[in-house]
Amino acid sequence: MSNSSAVTTAPGQSTDAFVLDVEKIRNDARQHMDEGPVTATYAADRETVLKLLNDALATEWVCTLRYKRHYFMAKGIHSEAVAKEFAEHATEEQEHADMLAERIVQLGGSPDFAPDSLKSRSHSEYKEGADLIDMIRENLIAERIAIDTYREIIRYLGDKDVTTRRIFEEILAVEEEHADDMADLLEGRNG
Repeated sequence: MSNSSAVTTAPGQSTDAFVLDVEKIRNDARQHMDEGPVTATYAADRETVLKLLNDALATEWVCTLRYKRHYFMAKGIHSEAVAKEFAEHATEEQEHADMLAERIVQLGGSPDFAPDSLKSRSHSEYKEGADLIDMIRENLIAERIAIDTYREIIRYLGDKDVTTRRIFEEILAVEEEHADDMADLLEGRNG
């Protein structure tokens, strides 16, 4: 794959002028079509990005499983509303996992769903929680971990892989909502 830019400076123009070499782009597209959506202008280290995506995939699955367990195990006064929140979050975490797996495939990788390594690759821990407050607390902690790790990944990606960065930004926004939901539930139980 050619790494030279298809943007050039036209003769007699300042270096700020934008001239697109469409012919070069067309030739590169034909010549390297086996690379799918990864073109010559893809600036990230693909193996690193695939690892980040697979680790985030593991995180989303661990979160899905934890929320599912908490949904079924929620007991006590007002537990029905909390359980409903857990179920909603489990569904959203699974949607995140699907988005990540799809991107892994687009980049030519294989999503790693191996159950024996999910826990070790996940950023978040799988904590069962002894009671409803414990469950809420563990989910809040897990969301905060996801928020910080996804922010770091977004910073790393920068402009090197805008599509993957946007996926993480979209997921991050939902994780922040989840953390807010858990904080509200915890405050309602403690205060």
